[in-house]
Amino acid sequence: MRLMISAHFTVGARINPIRAGIRLISAVIGPDLRGGSADPPPQLANSGWIASLCMTVAAALLLVVAGHAAGRRGYDVAPLLFWSGVVLLVVPTSLRIAWPTTARGERLCLLFLLAEALFYCKRVYSPTSFSGYDEFLHWIAAQDLITARRLFLSNPLFPIGPKYPALEILTTAIVDLTGLPLVVAGTLLLAVLKGTFISALFLLLESIAGSPRISAIACLVYMGCSTFFLFDSSFAYESAGIMLCVLTFAVEAASRDLVGRPRLKSLGLIALLLASLAVTHHLSAAFAAIYFAALAGLEALRRHDPLRIGAAVVVGLTASLAIGLPFLWAEARGVPLAAYFGPVIQAGIDTLLAKILGAATPVSEHLGAPDKALYMQMTTLLALLLLALGLATGFFRSLAMAAPSDERSGWRAIQAILKRRWRDSRLVLLTLLAFGLPLSVAFRLTSAGWEIGNRMGTFVFIGVGLVVAVSIVHFWQGRTPRGWRRIVPAVALAIIVVGGVASATINPIHGRYKVGADQDSIEPMGIETARWTKEWLGAGNRFTSDRINRLLLASYGRQDVRVRIKEGVDAARIFEGETLGSEEFWALAGSDIDFLLVDLRLTTAPPVLGFYFQPWQRQKGLPLSSAALLKFNDIPGVARIYDNGSIVIYDVRGLHGNS
Repeated sequence: MRLMISAHFTVGARINPIRAGIRLISAVIGPDLRGGSADPPPQLANSGWIASLCMTVAAALLLVVAGHAAGRRGYDVAPLLFWSGVVLLVVPTSLRIAWPTTARGERLCLLFLLAEALFYCKRVYSPTSFSGYDEFLHWIAAQDLITARRLFLSNPLFPIGPKYPALEILTTAIVDLTGLPLVVAGTLLLAVLKGTFISALFLLLESIAGSPRISAIACLVYMGCSTFFLFDSSFAYESAGIMLCVLTFAVEAASRDLVGRPRLKSLGLIALLLASLAVTHHLSAAFAAIYFAALAGLEALRRHDPLRIGAAVVVGLTASLAIGLPFLWAEARGVPLAAYFGPVIQAGIDTLLAKILGAATPVSEHLGAPDKALYMQMTTLLALLLLALGLATGFFRSLAMAAPSDERSGWRAIQAILKRRWRDSRLVLLTLLAFGLPLSVAFRLTSAGWEIGNRMGTFVFIGVGLVVAVSIVHFWQGRTPRGWRRIVPAVALAIIVVGGVASATINPIHGRYKVGADQDSIEPMGIETARWTKEWLGAGNRFTSDRINRLLLASYGRQDVRVRIKEGVDAARIFEGETLGSEEFWALAGSDIDFLLVDLRLTTAPPVLGFYFQPWQRQKGLPLSSAALLKFNDIPGVARIYDNGSIVIYDVRGLHGNS
């Protein structure tokens, strides 16, 4: 008998810790909604806080500007100034936005302030001109539109860009209406797009979640996306595309309960926005098509809703427009989307699978991945860990919010979702969309898949922001947050935003010239050389050079730059060899190239991004030799017409008679 009792207590002691562990895990990741209504009673915005934070943001931006100034002069204090400014900008504003009792209008005002301040931090990197590689491509297209007054002009550096001219049309319209310089007009447009985007995102998430507090925190999390600070603030078509995309989602979500004539009017507005999106950016249009198609599928699955059939029909019609309009535009303009996207997607998937399966990866897979400063890497990693924690503790809670009101207690809410009973398909869809974050991070671990992962983040973070916000409101802060439960989640949000800035670029501080580093390679010497060609040689001459100088020649010099010498012969073959082989000589002689621009600074260091000419032409960690770049001095028929000590221009028109 004693043995039986002893055995009973022994088994009980073994089982109880297991049950306790299960209860603990359920309490952490379970669907319990502990935040009550999540929002404080209606109240007025606190103008004192807004004024104080405006002054704080102004002081922070002064530090950011001082950091850029110090970076240009090579001072070691530049990172301290810049990142002190970023922290001062983000932390106080994030604390106030995430504070449980902040009024709705104040949250929206501060979100707008923070978004525009972060845009300024990006823009002040190069305040008098564009700086990013993609920005130059669209700048060239806008200049072509102003000069020729015709759309769809060819652009050898960016063949698909002229097919989506909405950004250039808007910018040149501002130039014509105001007389502003093109760079100023583009900057003004980007500021409007950034403000419109964050407002539309707030309204979208508020309409879906029914909570201004959750919506504001979700927008704050979205600012931690690696594309928010830099890529989607650039003078490029995705900046307009993502804004139109989210604005369309917001209009559709706000109109879901309308009936009759108001619903038809909203559908007309949605159709207009989708048509605008179709001619603005292919990837944003594709995401809108996927979003509405998935939404239509979820509406068709949903049960026990008397309005289900009508809602499903309307969403299905919206999905048809979202799919059909971009397809019709691509067909009308002859856009080779499969050829444009196919190789990038295939290479990304292949390299990701190779890493997962442990297969050998190409040599280029390990090149062109410049190291960031350790503090930037650690900040990015910490932000990613906080996002993962927020997703883990918010996923089931976010799904539970979509359950019918009478079934939101505990795991019954998840059972209702599994039985296809939910009140809003949009909430379910965005929650499931958050699953894309681990996949996007996995793609970013490979060179070939980096671009896929980076672009995915722009759209995936809409769902990530919602789930993390639900986690903060319903778990980390709870019904009556006090003490650390008010402060710590807000500090975590600030770290996420700063992590987004740190992950957006190799170095956000404007420093001295670097070889093969895109925006860090654009500096006065190259710009002045490009301007010299326009002044002394005239515009429209056929040039070829390395990647950065081609960009400067096309934009500042207004030259006709070529990526290939002839079909099948890239410019790299002409420049890289220490002697000009017979095949390259006859290709150059038989081409229509007028001038070659040689940048001797390419001999001083390997390229930061791993290539001098095109991304697929990776270097093996060694700089080009001066003998290779100066070999044109000894070729009959080639004249050296410009030399400033670092940049040389050769006139090769004398070779054409030898072909």
